Amino acid sequence: MNADQKAARYEEVAKEIAAVIDGENHVIARMATVSNILHHAFDHYFWTGFYLVDPEKPEELVIGPYQGTMGCLRIPFGKGVCGVAASTRETQIVEDVHAFPGHIACDARSESEIVVPVLDTAGELIAVFDVDSDKKAMFDAIDRKGVETIVKAAFG
Repeated sequence: MNADQKAARYEEVAKEIAAVIDGENHVIARMATVSNILHHAFDHYFWTGFYLVDPEKPEELVIGPYQGTMGCLRIPFGKGVCGVAASTRETQIVEDVHAFPGHIACDARSESEIVVPVLDTAGELIAVFDVDSDKKAMFDAIDRKGVETIVKAAFG
């Protein structure tokens, strides 16, 4: 898939997700739908899902709806790619997760990753959206724009 095809696919998927979640207010249902549709839309998606901010432990993420192999159950803020995205509230794109300081290997087959902070309508962090690939350097600016656009439309 070339860059133009990938960008067009993200636009199609964004419309599909918006149509499916229209009128659904439950955040877990929305997350399950986003992770499912995106996971099946792209061949380079190996693990696709959410880590939610734990209301009882606000500096920790807990596994949420996902597609793929087993995920880590909990990730502290600042640890691994997801924890860094949560603490900085900035999207992280990592070409080689094994070179990322403090990487948490939930599945050793993961090679590259993108993690997007999920903010609610008040601008509060409620989760991070994590996508792993089993190939190196699979995420770029097109993925960033596509995923950030979908997450903002679904939760922001």
